[in-house]
Amino acid sequence: MNAGADLVEIFIEKADNIGVLAEQDIITSINPSFGKGVGIRVFSGPKDGFVSTNDLSEAGLRHALEQALGMLDLKPINNNRTSFNGLSAITDYGASKSEIYKKCPNLDESTGKILEGTSLISQKGKKIQVRRGTYSRTTQEVIVASSDGTFARDIRLYQSIGLNALALDKEYRSSVGRRYGSTSSPNQLFEWNIDKSVDEIVESANKMLYAKYVEAGQMPAVLANKFGGVIFHEACGHLLETTQLERGTSPFKDKINQKIAHTAVTAIDEGITENAFGTLSMDDEGMPPQETVLIENGILKTFLSDRAGELRTGYKRTGSGRRQSYAFPAASRMRNTYIDKGIYTPNQLIESIDKGIYCKSMGGGSVGATGQFNFSVEEAYLIEQGKLTTPLKGATLIGEAKDILPKISMCANDLDLAAGYCGSISGNINVTVGQPHIKVDSITIGGR
Repeated sequence: MNAGADLVEIFIEKADNIGVLAEQDIITSINPSFGKGVGIRVFSGPKDGFVSTNDLSEAGLRHALEQALGMLDLKPINNNRTSFNGLSAITDYGASKSEIYKKCPNLDESTGKILEGTSLISQKGKKIQVRRGTYSRTTQEVIVASSDGTFARDIRLYQSIGLNALALDKEYRSSVGRRYGSTSSPNQLFEWNIDKSVDEIVESANKMLYAKYVEAGQMPAVLANKFGGVIFHEACGHLLETTQLERGTSPFKDKINQKIAHTAVTAIDEGITENAFGTLSMDDEGMPPQETVLIENGILKTFLSDRAGELRTGYKRTGSGRRQSYAFPAASRMRNTYIDKGIYTPNQLIESIDKGIYCKSMGGGSVGATGQFNFSVEEAYLIEQGKLTTPLKGATLIGEAKDILPKISMCANDLDLAAGYCGSISGNINVTVGQPHIKVDSITIGGR
């Protein structure tokens, strides 16, 4: 601070990871990894300098600090003029979690569960030729100390389970995948309902195996709950992060308190839902999370903001400063992000459509810097006269966030969440996406 910095932040991390891969009925890969290091960030006016190191000696830390200061043309001096008044008493969110990792499955238990899943797929899915199961676990201890007095510690546990299946019959094929994840729940793998997960995957793979290819065109669509929310996350959620405002790429940058969506749409980002994959006791800047209403009845209310975002855009921090590890500076990132539930049943949405498409399960996709998107649909059905009829495959949803939001005219009452991973400027982090069933009045469907 004597060098003229406005704020200095130190992020200390110790992480323990393991990943397990099962292919068919064999464990083909076990990947453990360990990490320890420090990220040092210095702010001066609207600028910041960031350096990370795994040299935790005093000499290593001082060298990293001097590098961060040097990025801002600041040099350490000893003039005893500083606004630093010491750290607050530590807020220790990790105190009650110190033994959490001991309750997690050991290697024999985790590999056994994943093999049980791939074996069950083989038993129940006679047309399924390729089976994969994954399990990952990360335990992370972090400490954040900043010159504004912030001093906080947390211990985090993330677990994720994935199943994938490929069904084949002559020239016909279908591919299905599902992911389940939680935070701070050491018993997730023990409590996992393998039968239910496998039944869902096998049913989807069988229905899509002989499905007809969708006809391209413009039509209404109903998107299912849970992972259907990935479109809002990718195409719109990122545009409501202050990192996008700083870059000038968000089409919503001047739309606060203006209507950007249909009145049926209320969108929320929060870090507080129990055991959800994006839930936090504190963000990576030491701030407790809370519920942030991004869109309320179609009106844009605020943006997700971190420390740098507040400094550069004026939007108050929302407990959304997140990073993959000590090697990244925190940035405004989503946590548990979803469109809130509405008043209709899922059937009422389907019954309101004469001819359209029902997207039961979403696949991968891509998103442009300003919200242009295309997403593949893993499992889909034709809607005819308000009823689900022919299974369809090969569908792609194509559109732009600012055009689609006003067309989400109905939201069902069955909000549900799904685990996922999100990559952006501060690395790869765990998040939750979600929504109830929603109706989009018109969307471009790509197909054959």
